[in-house]
Amino acid sequence: MRSIDSEVSAFLVCHGKSRRQVKAISDEVKIRLPDFGINFFSIEGLAESNWVLIDCGDIAVHIFIDEYRETYRLEKLWSNACVID
Repeated sequence: MRSIDSEVSAFLVCHGKSRRQVKAISDEVKIRLPDFGINFFSIEGLAESNWVLIDCGDIAVHIFIDEYRETYRLEKLWSNACVID
């Protein structure tokens, strides 16, 4: 996998429609990561659940509340990266 910056090889970006949904998605991601042989090192933003970042080393998982995803537009920031559906 080609690195998109010096720290991360891939981003997973998704969103929920409410803080409760963002937290639920975050919880499920934490549970499912080991199924793919991926461990996480830290999680930021769970208390507010507006934007949760799960650091998995080479992979950064960003889970936004809807309006935060629109505001920050990480996909546009990393527009030179390959998109995987």
